[in-house]
Formats: sequence, C-alpha cells, structure tokens
Amino acid sequence: MNVFLNGEFMPIEQARVPVLDRGFIFGDGIYEMIPVYSRVPFRLPEHLARLRASLAAVRMNNPYSDERWGSLIRRIVAMNPWDDQNVYLQITRGVAPREHAFPAGLKPTVFIMASRLTTPPPSQVEHGCAAVTHEDIRWLRCDIKATALLANCMLRTLAAEQGYGEMILLRSGYLTEAASSNVMIVNDGVVLAPPKSHLMLPGITYDVVLELLQANGIAHEVRPVPETELRSAQEVWLTSSSREVLAVTTLDHRRVGNGEPGPVFRRVHALYQKFKAAVMRAAAEEAPAK
Repeated sequence: MNVFLNGEFMPIEQARVPVLDRGFIFGDGIYEMIPVYSRVPFRLPEHLARLRASLAAVRMNNPYSDERWGSLIRRIVAMNPWDDQNVYLQITRGVAPREHAFPAGLKPTVFIMASRLTTPPPSQVEHGCAAVTHEDIRWLRCDIKATALLANCMLRTLAAEQGYGEMILLRSGYLTEAASSNVMIVNDGVVLAPPKSHLMLPGITYDVVLELLQANGIAHEVRPVPETELRSAQEVWLTSSSREVLAVTTLDHRRVGNGEPGPVFRRVHALYQKFKAAVMRAAAEEAPAK
C-alpha cells in the first residue's frame, strides 16, 4: 500500500509521525473518508466541503485547495491496486509541546491512504442486518468529523460483542444516528430522517438519499424522530459511504416490520445504485478532457 504523508508518497511501512503530534497526544485532528468506484471518487466536492467545515469548526487551516486535494486523491487511487477504494485523509494540528490550548503557527500533519472498498454483499442487501440500541454517550459536536472516535469505537465494540452489525443511538428519547452510520426509518410509508444538527454527522449518503426521495416523489420528512417511532417503524435503514443504503431487519432482538427489507427500502436501494452508476459514468467520461 502506498500512502501520502507531508508532501511525499511512500510505502505505508515507511510512514512515520512524531510522538508529539497533537493527533497522537490529543486526537486533535480531522478526517474524511471518500468512496471510490472504478477509480473515480464519489461526490468528491461534497466530501471536501465537509472537510472544510470540520477544519473551520476546530480552527484549523485547510492545508490544500480543493484542486490539490483532488490531485492527491487521484494519485493515491492510481498507485494502489483496487478499482473500488476507500480513500482516508487526515489532517492533525501538527507537532508541539503537550499543552491543551491550540498552539499558533503549527505545520499540520497531512496523511492520505487507501484501502479496498467493501460494500454490503448481495445476501446482506437481500436480508438486511441486525442492530441494537444504546444511549448516545458521545460528545456534543458530532457534526465535526474528528479523529477522536473512542466513544464510537466503544459502541461499535459493544454491538459486535453481541453479534450485531451496528449500534443505533438515542439521546434524550430521540434518534440521533448510529455509531458509524446515519439512520432513517419508514412509518406508514413515509421516510423519516433526523435533521442535521450538532448531534449527528452530516452524511454525504444521507444527502444523496434525501435527494433521491425528493426527485422521485417518495414521501419523506426531515424532523426529530422519537424513540417510540423508531421502535414502531416498519423499516429502518443505515446510510453511509461504505454501507450505502442497508436495511436493519432486527432491532434489539425484535423484527423490524416483517423481518425482511421493506418495499420502500428496495425502491430506494435500486435508485441509489442507478444514481451512483450514472455519476460514475459521467465522471469517467469527463476525466480524459481534463
């Protein structure tokens, strides 16, 4: 695997970061994960816009222009062997003596790597996955895509130890999101999505799904979702770059609906795959002209 670190491309085995990097000491960093299909980054401008928002929220300068990020990402994709990839990029505040307050004038540490992108297999899309609920124990700025993900890791581990694929989170009686996904539900044929706030990550796939619902006349509402509606839902979905759109068919040991992915999910999943293919085809056609 080849990676980018602070201006250089190298094998990952050669990549080194000083121990006083604030990303190592404090988790003082921002990251972004970009899916790549057939070597074409998916919704790159939207991912870079979210990156800029997270950096601004923690008062960290963006080290590169969007054009430079795009060039680096495409080069990493070209250097690695998979057609479908997850590109991970991370910016930390840099190296400094261990003091809590943000130091001024640091040179950020910039890291980019790629891995094989694995989306849900057809059998899981067909039958859905199992999830469990938990009180949302994370901090109050979940809209920032920060590298400090200890609470998310704890929650995903709790779910995995019980044999579940995801942990769906509740705060003060309302659905927020999942440990590593956004969540939508369907009640009485209407798709319900929690509104963006400081309590959830503004998901790129979440946005795509809402666009598809709007464009195809599928009834939906963006509003707070009480726990009671989650538990009575006919359908529950996870949305993320790696899961795309995936049905939850068992929640807290109980079937969701009839225990199989529902009709609204099946329609939206097909629309998402069609949309993704069209975006990738257009991007691939445009690439030689640049």
